[in-house]
Amino acid sequence: MDRRGFLVGGLAGGAALALAGCSGTLPQVDAQVAGFGQKATGTVHVWCRAATQAGLTSAVAGFNKSHPDLQVELTPVPDGQYVTKLATAIRGGEPPDVVDLDDINSQLFIFREAFADLTDVVKGLDYYDELSTGHLRLLEYRDRLYGLPYLADNSQLFVNTELFDRAGLDVEESTKDLATLLDAAKRLRKLGDDVYGWTISGNAAGIIGFVTQPHVWATGVDMMSGEVGKQQANITGNTALEQMLEFYRQLWKDGVLSRATYSDAGTTWGADFRAGKVGIMPTSYGAAVPAATKAMRAKMQTVLIPSADGRRSFFDGGDNMCIPNGAANPSGGWAFMQYANSLEQQQLLPNGGYFPTRADAATPAYRKQFPLAYGPLDAIDKGYAPQTLAYNLLVNQPSSPYFAMFREAVFGAGVSAAMRTAQSDYQRILDQVQA
Repeated sequence: MDRRGFLVGGLAGGAALALAGCSGTLPQVDAQVAGFGQKATGTVHVWCRAATQAGLTSAVAGFNKSHPDLQVELTPVPDGQYVTKLATAIRGGEPPDVVDLDDINSQLFIFREAFADLTDVVKGLDYYDELSTGHLRLLEYRDRLYGLPYLADNSQLFVNTELFDRAGLDVEESTKDLATLLDAAKRLRKLGDDVYGWTISGNAAGIIGFVTQPHVWATGVDMMSGEVGKQQANITGNTALEQMLEFYRQLWKDGVLSRATYSDAGTTWGADFRAGKVGIMPTSYGAAVPAATKAMRAKMQTVLIPSADGRRSFFDGGDNMCIPNGAANPSGGWAFMQYANSLEQQQLLPNGGYFPTRADAATPAYRKQFPLAYGPLDAIDKGYAPQTLAYNLLVNQPSSPYFAMFREAVFGAGVSAAMRTAQSDYQRILDQVQA
């Protein structure tokens, strides 16, 4: 699975306009009705992102086998078309029963009252306290919940322990903040002309946002402030952001990153790390582990992404499941959502390159089977992704201000000028989307 494919696709301006018609016009689903999610029959129409279809296929097969009277029909939708197609279906009065969508896009529909209020049934789950706080935050609006976390795509630092040993570095001590990371990356670079301390796809907007923002979020600040619909840009004066950009600029200036970083659009994301030629890589489980050899996997270790002051975070990406208002079979949809979030199904997700969204999935047996897939589960409250109506326009698009800021700060004229430009561009986009 190439994360670049679904991170770069994003939400275009036309899709944002399409969402304007998604007000609360369809019949509201009543999730408090007696027997909701029990003894449902018929068909459940589920839409999923094509990029994460692999994470859902086995769950659908298992559900259909164990529920002969309630069958799921799964429809994958290309990621670049998902928001527009779903908005069109809602406006047309024929939404699917369940949508499995990029968690970062949840607020686009929740803000416009397009999804069912599932607060009581979600909070009534016996594992509610184990759920990913980052995913739940993206499902929350005015103290109500409008869906259930499903799968996680988290960014972490992956390190090559063999190279660390050769450089005389301790993994924990050398990755605790930006200063120790920079020193470690420089020492790793000295191991040989073909060995680099760090790797990043410097020309892939979605990847850059995915792996660099947690350095900032770990400090408790974001690149915007305020509640959804009334947000303001928070770029200039953002010390944690400035420190992160300076860190990457120094990596580039010191030759710790390969020259190919400048043009790397992510088409072979992680190949250099999997080949054993890089000491540190911020990336996803799916980009680092599944395609690696058994020998290379044995050399890998993960830590969460640190800030300049030593706090840690990770990008809480992945999918949420929601029931649109107007769904024909919402009770059946909730039955399937509970099945997909059962411990047994959650513990299978690393087979498709993803993490569970339940901390209690990290049992001893799970840890033994997936030794590189439990770091975020042990610190599930450290994950974050911003609540906003404009994430794709701000970060994921090739024309986004975050991408332009990073490129100019790291490869161009410098950090201060790049941040000043990004401040005005962020605010312009927020004002347009929130108008």
